[in-house]
Amino acid sequence: MQTDIDPRSLIGRRAYDRDGARIGTVDEVYLDDATGTPEWAAVRTGLFGRDAFVPLKPSEVVDGVLRIPYERSLIREAPDLGVGRHLSPEQELRLYHHYRLSLPPESPIDPTHEP
Repeated sequence: MQTDIDPRSLIGRRAYDRDGARIGTVDEVYLDDATGTPEWAAVRTGLFGRDAFVPLKPSEVVDGVLRIPYERSLIREAPDLGVGRHLSPEQELRLYHHYRLSLPPESPIDPTHEP
C-alpha cells in the first residue's frame, strides 16, 4: 500500500477485487498499533451487506479506487469481526490466516495461538 496516503482519504472510496469486480465501499481504516500505518480496511459489501476486512499492504489506490489483489469470494468470506472497535491480536491473526499472509517481523501477534 502507498505509505504517503492519509488513511482518512480511503473512507468512502470504492473497492475492487483483483479481477475488477466491485466489492463495495471503504467504511473504516484500522491502523497498526505499533507503527500507526494503515493495515486493514473494512469494506461495506452491499446495500444491506456486512463489512469485510481486507489487508491494505498488498492493496493500492489506483485511479481513485482501492484495488485489492484477492478474489471477491475470498474477501466476502473474511471473518466477520464487526466494525467500530479495535482489532484484537486474535482477530488480526484470523485475518492473516484467512488471506494467507505472513505476519510482519515486528508483530506482537503470537503465531502459535490458534483462533
